[in-house]
Amino acid sequence: MQRQSNIELLRIVSMLLILIVHIDGASLGLPQPMGDITSITTRDWWRLIVESISIIGVNCFVLISGYFGIRASWKGFLRFSSYCLFYSVAIYCIVAIGINNNWSWKGLSESFMFFTHTDLWFIPAYLGLYLIAPFLNKSTEALPFKQYSILLCAFIVFNIYAGWWWQGKFNPNGYTIIHLIMIYLIGRYIYRFLPRIKLMGLYAAFAWVMSTCLILLNSLCDTSLMAFAYNSPFVIMASISFFIMFKSMHFSNAIINYCAASAFAVYLIHKNPLIWLPFTNWIKDMWETTTLPIFTLLIIAVTLGIFWASILIDQSRRYLMTRLKL
Repeated sequence: MQRQSNIELLRIVSMLLILIVHIDGASLGLPQPMGDITSITTRDWWRLIVESISIIGVNCFVLISGYFGIRASWKGFLRFSSYCLFYSVAIYCIVAIGINNNWSWKGLSESFMFFTHTDLWFIPAYLGLYLIAPFLNKSTEALPFKQYSILLCAFIVFNIYAGWWWQGKFNPNGYTIIHLIMIYLIGRYIYRFLPRIKLMGLYAAFAWVMSTCLILLNSLCDTSLMAFAYNSPFVIMASISFFIMFKSMHFSNAIINYCAASAFAVYLIHKNPLIWLPFTNWIKDMWETTTLPIFTLLIIAVTLGIFWASILIDQSRRYLMTRLKL
């Protein structure tokens, strides 16, 4: 399938947003105003606003998979597995063996078991989505507009009410395969029926701004676990409208397409525990020792630096996979 540069740009932006979420909420933690706005400092506002804007990254990344549709195959499975294996083993060998000299046979063996022995929740969850995608594709292709709309709405309402609102164990915060399936089905719905929705870029931009404001408002009144959960109705609304904003664009750019093919490497590299733990300590130290304007500029530079470094590093993997014809 020919790559659509507008969607590939969204893939890049989504990964940048995921990186920012990890720098902001995962590294620094988030304040819990619980309705007491007077207790919020300028730095608290900064963290809440940044998180409200960037929390949609994972949902948008999966919406892209749903929009294009996952075409499961043995070669595709091997390609995804080799993608994860390359960075899991390579980072362990370079950092634990070559730099820290703090390795073990158990740690080395677990670096090969990246689907089960990993702190990266998205890898096994996405594998589950990959395996079930053929069933989802076949079933959704057969559904007419009205029936698809009713069933999808019911599934979304159930996930929000029983999962997000009541913190149901099957999907309390969106870090589950159930949530990925729901977002994937939304992506398939947009692909099939967007012309009938009649929702264009300008309206989607307005919806995204309003949804983001609702995420921020929710964070002021509730815990960050609820406000910034991937299955929050406001996060879902913001994700869909942000996706449609990019869907409404039409352009072609070979550089964007090329870089987007390595976007997943950004996640696999920076979130690897051997890199993530010292990285997050460094972020905390910067937060505590610099002014907010300087910290903001540094984080922008760090985010772009990690992204471009990951793209360059990924060239070695892409070359190897080409040689192996994967």
